[in-house]
Amino acid sequence: MSKWLLRSMTELSSRKWISRMTGKFAQSAASRRFISRFAAAYGIKTEEAEKPLNEYGTLNEFFTRRLKPGLRIVDDGADSLVSPVDALVTGAGWINAGTILNVKGQDYTIDELLNRSPRTANYMHGFYMVLYLSPTDYHRIHAPVTGRVVEREHIAGKVYPVNDFGLRHMRRVLSRNERLITYMKNEFGETAVVKVGAMNVSSIRYVQPLRNDMAKGEELAYFEFGSTVVLLMEDGIFTPRGDLMPGVKVRMGDRLGALGRQK
Repeated sequence: MSKWLLRSMTELSSRKWISRMTGKFAQSAASRRFISRFAAAYGIKTEEAEKPLNEYGTLNEFFTRRLKPGLRIVDDGADSLVSPVDALVTGAGWINAGTILNVKGQDYTIDELLNRSPRTANYMHGFYMVLYLSPTDYHRIHAPVTGRVVEREHIAGKVYPVNDFGLRHMRRVLSRNERLITYMKNEFGETAVVKVGAMNVSSIRYVQPLRNDMAKGEELAYFEFGSTVVLLMEDGIFTPRGDLMPGVKVRMGDRLGALGRQK
């Protein structure tokens, strides 16, 4: 099948009503019988789940499962920025005059990704990371830093796939899909946590109740199914760890680098 046809089919299937239908089924009692099959198909480590499989009432409950306490260690370095998710790094590097270069062959502007927010100016020469969550992964999103939430923004958009095919062959999916953006600030500077929705994902949800002051590793939000988080660190505050590059797997709480004003 040609790339053009695959792309056209994906465009047609990226409507919100299809995503809503998928989400409605995943939240229904009828979906419960698919939990064990889904877990087996994707090789999910069910022993890490907070509860036994038979205690999840719907497929959506299993998608958004918590883990047993203590399975993820959050790096406690005072200057560390940690991974907010279990994920595959699909892009990482310096932002070049407001442009993220060559994420699977495509460039993105910070202005577009952040929906033309005035905060765009903070990230023109910062650092970015693209973290992809597959269906196999744990889908809760945690605070990457200790700090204060200074702004939240929801951006309505499409629901294109954010897997390898979507990033390579769909036009700038990270800045066209639905996004939930959390801006966090501490003594080192500002970090933007951009949560990007994906095909067949019914929503991205904040953990309730909303709190403005958060400690590194605390639950921030969750995806219903899999998707992508784009982390942006403002200009001059971040030094990435040496092996941070596309293809590296990270787990929630892993140290991604150090925060601190660069001299």
